[in-house]
Amino acid sequence: MITLLLSHLAEVEDLATNRQPAAVQVRLSELTAMIATLIADALMKLGHLARAQSWYATARNAADDSGNTELRARVRAQAAMLPFYYGPLEAAVSLSREARIICRGRSTPVAAFAAIAEARALAKLGDEERAAAALGYAARTFEQSNAKEASSTDAFAFPERRFLLYMSGTLTALGRTTDARKTQEEALHLYPKRTGIDPALLHFEAALCLAQEHSPTEACQLAGATFLRIDPAHRTPIVEERAREVIDALPPGIRASRAARELREIIALPPGQT
Repeated sequence: MITLLLSHLAEVEDLATNRQPAAVQVRLSELTAMIATLIADALMKLGHLARAQSWYATARNAADDSGNTELRARVRAQAAMLPFYYGPLEAAVSLSREARIICRGRSTPVAAFAAIAEARALAKLGDEERAAAALGYAARTFEQSNAKEASSTDAFAFPERRFLLYMSGTLTALGRTTDARKTQEEALHLYPKRTGIDPALLHFEAALCLAQEHSPTEACQLAGATFLRIDPAHRTPIVEERAREVIDALPPGIRASRAARELREIIALPPGQT
């Protein structure tokens, strides 16, 4: 897919090197931003963090050059995923907040995306008050937008199930496990086959809730079963990181337990083994 995206980008670059009408140049900048974002997302999921960071920067520059407000906000909210999963969390907060400000208070799917991404990063950072405020704003914005009608096959859409995934992460980080569980179930119902990375992330968050509720064995068992259900080719660094978070959420004295050791062994399985 990266090879295909790079070939598309080369076509855009060829067109951009020739003098074009202003409207065409704007569209070429928009296409560059969109393709660069998709490349950055793929590299991030593969664990190539420095290269992903560079492509996200390219996407932001191209979006800014296009002058498209919606796109400028979208690529920043998307880029916030990299520091959210790999740090520093402050950068995730900064990027998502910048995206929200660019939206200028409009109730659009991108504004909801930016706000809930900010809420999730703030919650993981431990800033409960601001995270709760951002969560409330995000929920209102999403409800007022037309995001619920978004296509689930559009890479640049922000459908309800994605919003609920981010909400689950926020509630889990805030320790609101009852609300988090309800959100996780609601989100999973929107993934009919319950397969893929997003449902797996929801199950990992359910395991984190169990860890917070002092059920360490069940937490490790759920995380291990979730990890093993994922196709070995899709066990990316993000998946491994989320599984390790379950161990980190356990009380220090429990991290050497049999269940935790077994989860570590599952995470350390060589590619292709189940």
